[in-house]
Amino acid sequence: MLPAEIAQAVKRIQFITGRHVSDVMAGAYLSVFKGRGMEFDEVRPYVPGDDVRAIDWNVTARTGEPHIKRFVEERELTVMLLVDVSASQDFGSGRRSKLEASVELSALLAMSAVENGDKVGLLLFHGGADLYIPPRKGGKHALRVVREVLARGEHDGAGASRRSLWASLPSFVRKLFARLQAQTAAEPRRSTSIAKALEFCRQVLPRRAVLFLISDFLDDGYLDVLRHANRKHDVVAALITDPREADMPPAGLVTLEDAESGRTRLVDTRSAMFREELARAAGERRDRLRDSLRATGMDLVTFDASGSMVDPLLQFFRERERRQHR
Repeated sequence: MLPAEIAQAVKRIQFITGRHVSDVMAGAYLSVFKGRGMEFDEVRPYVPGDDVRAIDWNVTARTGEPHIKRFVEERELTVMLLVDVSASQDFGSGRRSKLEASVELSALLAMSAVENGDKVGLLLFHGGADLYIPPRKGGKHALRVVREVLARGEHDGAGASRRSLWASLPSFVRKLFARLQAQTAAEPRRSTSIAKALEFCRQVLPRRAVLFLISDFLDDGYLDVLRHANRKHDVVAALITDPREADMPPAGLVTLEDAESGRTRLVDTRSAMFREELARAAGERRDRLRDSLRATGMDLVTFDASGSMVDPLLQFFRERERRQHR
């Protein structure tokens, strides 16, 4: 994507998402993601007039002089957007690809955060950390976040090959059947690594933050790392899906291509057995992800790339607010 095209796309997204943020999103975001209130700052010697309830008895006993804990009010949050920019995100059977849906969702979250005075940062990843933008405040910074997600929509000049004759086929299907194919002397697969992205965040984010993990979650072996990350941070998993990942039209013989390895397989999409297996496998994958995250108390929000990004996000905000008031 050329710089002029990126600038134009940023303006379009700013117009679309900015309207949603000003109308409905900012208030819903504020009601769910609030600052932690009072945060410990330091221990200092007691002076007459201090609240005796603030005395730190451990330090007082150790030093022999009364000391109190000092707290400061903390209002702002740090919001990190972890956006999957792997090849499987390029797929889209509707009006936008999964990556384009991720861009719009990132814009909604970034602008809601800066509207509330919070810091927002970005991590783009696939096999590892591709690009990191440290959290900062301000509308210009939020637009930079959106611009960088857009700019990474073309991966290393390989976008054209992935948008070839079979590029409209579901990435999930391509991965499912590529795994069944016998291993050949093909190039090593550049697998998406959610675990590496979370490990990177562990190193660069010393304090608690809200992490929005935006991905199609076509990865394995990351759940333990995700659980550990949720103990320190507030992790929200945003699953980006496409209707064709569970329901393919009967188009006859079709060559399926793995989006990330390039391996292909010929299948008959008219086969009832194939279509049933496709729907079953896609449903089981979503159910496993939902159940695994629910067991750790983590939130999962599902977004259809062909539909609205605002409605599922608002529904999530409302459900989470209700839980907080129980």
